[in-house]
Amino acid sequence: MTVHSTRIRIVGEEYTIRSDVPPEHTKAIAAHVDAAIRRVLESPAITDPGKAAILAAMSITDELFRERAAQEALSAEMRNLSGELRRWLPPGKRGETAG
Repeated sequence: MTVHSTRIRIVGEEYTIRSDVPPEHTKAIAAHVDAAIRRVLESPAITDPGKAAILAAMSITDELFRERAAQEALSAEMRNLSGELRRWLPPGKRGETAG
């Protein structure tokens, strides 16, 4: 496992991140976090970077949860379609085991 040391900047603060993922991946994550915090800071009601970071984390987590739910719904739909298609196959081709 190769450990990479990557310098990133989030809301003007510089950090060095050590990780086993490629630096490009770390930089992309940092850019996403930076953009999320900056979107929160666009609101005149939020001026504290700490609060902005928490709200940005909530927003990013909401994105993650929505994507997981969408993926699960898609997986369930694929399982249903697979079951439908299996019924159209001849019995020997259905992949069913005799029990």
